Amino acid sequence: SFSAAKDMEKDIEEKKVSFQNKTLALQRIQIMLALRNKLKQNDSDSREILKMLKHIVILSQAVTECQQQLREKEQKLADIKMKRLSLKKTQQQKMLQIQIMTEKQTEEQKKIKMSEELEEKRNHLKKEQELITIIQNIFQNIIIGSRVNWAEDPSLRAIVLKLEKNVFL
Repeated sequence: SFSAAKDMEKDIEEKKVSFQNKTLALQRIQIMLALRNKLKQNDSDSREILKMLKHIVILSQAVTECQQQLREKEQKLADIKMKRLSLKKTQQQKMLQIQIMTEKQTEEQKKIKMSEELEEKRNHLKKEQELITIIQNIFQNIIIGSRVNWAEDPSLRAIVLKLEKNVFL
């Protein structure tokens, strides 16, 4: 019942619009017939009407041209907007690539720096080991050169045996 009333209301509205459109079309036809009859009289009024009709045709053509130009400009604007959007997406991708490359370079620089620091520490350790070896040799030579029987003294024997151990092991 409610939907039937809605359907009827919609049908009535459609018929009203149709009737108004048909009335307007009939009125236009009647006006055109009246104008044709008036133009056949070829008097000053009919010449004025003819001049006005020509002016209306010229204005209509100008409106049509303006509408065409407007459509072309709107299409160009839409194309520009699409191009701008495309460029913006490309820019975002490039910025992301730059960020990733920068992060990789930073990481590589950190690795290089760490590698250099590690090499420096290895060199320092090697020098320290060489120095310790030299000091051990000097102590061994001092003990041996003093002609003390280090094998009988337990504390000297422990020192000499320790000095014989290779620092690099």
